[in-house]
Amino acid sequence: MTKLISSLFLPSIVTGGRSLYNFYSSANTIATHIETLSKNSTSVRRNPKKYDCFDSVDDALALFHKMIDKYTKPSIVEFTKLLAPIVRMKHYAVVVSMCSQMELFGVPHNVYSFNILINCFCRLGRIDFGLSLLGKMLKLGVEPDVVTFSTLINGLCKQNKLAQAVSLFDEMVEKGYQPNLIVYSTILDGLCKTGNTDRAVRFLRMMEERGFEPNIVAYGTVIDCLCKSRLLKEALNLFSELKVKGNQPDIVIYNYLLHAMCNLGQQKETIGLLNEMRENNISLNIVTYNILIDAYCKKGMISEALDTVDTMRKQGIEPDVVTYNILVDMYCKEGMVSKAEDIVDMMRKQGIEPNVVTYNIVVDTYCKEGMVSKVEDIVDTMRKRGIEPDVVTYNILIDTYCKEGMVSKVEDIVDTMRKQGIEPDVVTYNILIDTYCKEGMVSKVEYIVDTMRKQGIEPDVVTYNILIGTYCKEGMVSKAEDIVDTMRKQGIEPDVVTYNIVVDTYCKEGMVSKAEDIVDTMRKQGIEPDVV
Repeated sequence: MTKLISSLFLPSIVTGGRSLYNFYSSANTIATHIETLSKNSTSVRRNPKKYDCFDSVDDALALFHKMIDKYTKPSIVEFTKLLAPIVRMKHYAVVVSMCSQMELFGVPHNVYSFNILINCFCRLGRIDFGLSLLGKMLKLGVEPDVVTFSTLINGLCKQNKLAQAVSLFDEMVEKGYQPNLIVYSTILDGLCKTGNTDRAVRFLRMMEERGFEPNIVAYGTVIDCLCKSRLLKEALNLFSELKVKGNQPDIVIYNYLLHAMCNLGQQKETIGLLNEMRENNISLNIVTYNILIDAYCKKGMISEALDTVDTMRKQGIEPDVVTYNILVDMYCKEGMVSKAEDIVDMMRKQGIEPNVVTYNIVVDTYCKEGMVSKVEDIVDTMRKRGIEPDVVTYNILIDTYCKEGMVSKVEDIVDTMRKQGIEPDVVTYNILIDTYCKEGMVSKVEYIVDTMRKQGIEPDVVTYNILIGTYCKEGMVSKAEDIVDTMRKQGIEPDVVTYNIVVDTYCKEGMVSKAEDIVDTMRKQGIEPDVV
């Protein structure tokens, strides 16, 4: 375990020790408040030995204080029986506080209580403290078990720390621990969510090699990942494999494939899959209908989309907020804004409140029309109805104000975002970078890129394309070339837009042979030159 401790746990122990103490303290404050409530409670309303039967956390705390006040403390086993139901009630900070008090009164932890505490830290978003506890377990000679590792791996995946999760998984296997299906499924899900399609497929095969037959959920996760990567052929091969093994794919997997087929415009294949679903007595659900309605809308086939909505209703399935959002989006894109507003009114009459996505569609439409005052009214309406703008709403507003030359208002919007607890994302920064680049404020742009990185947001291909375009326009060709090199070092491959900017610059600079070399490089990278 030495390698594992040094690579993952020691940084948390060294830098997080005091923080862990502070967290215990803050958790104690929460528990103190609840403790006050529990003291006002007349008695434990149920048999205190039936730990799963508490009416509230107050009852659990009342029993805890009785246990902790005893001269001869109950065993850790009794305490863990008490902690488990409190975890199920989702009072994670209270459990942390109780564990802190147990330690103060000399009640030693066992693997089960450590696992409960690690789970609570993970649920509270403090995976660093969870890792610190694993280090503490090892130091105290308490042997971790598969639950310890699966909890930490799940916590790392939920915080998008996939590299650490995979490293922990590898070390776990290397040290002789046998991962269970939950651990495998967690890693698989993490790989898919981060777009590591090839690794996800290899991981699925590794599960089989190690004697863990992937279940229908595992197959579905990888099929979805392949579909999102537009690798429909590979997804269908996995789908066939699933059926050959005697498994009946469920509606979720069929929906993944239907969505991919519709996105790729494969009408014939879509009809074939729908027929297969009917033959297998798999009923279409709201998700299936929404996929089909969306496909018709994207092709501008309004009557077919509306017919599908009627078919849904005849099947006893009422449109949901997603269905209505698809229709609102379609009408807005077709320039039929009054029709879109009628749909919003219809939603409300059906008892379905528009959500932030609905408002974002309408806001975006009015922004593109340059109707800034109308947009501001809609945002006010959102707030009055208890729907707070999200980062997408703010990005639409920022983009509009930038295009209207109202840059001073943009800075106010960013401040408002942060006050609302919404941090700018890469799209926000790209809009700002593009605006300042067009204003020729290169130093300001470099400051924003630096701010992005400090916020933990890495520039994407769009960011780099904006920067490359700006430096090229300024005649700073070598600087643009440096940016292209930086992209590659960051693992971001140039796209057709990047290459077009560079080709255009070389041609304008009279460096035609370099431009031709770039075109050759594009083809070698599998990127076909477009009309530009």
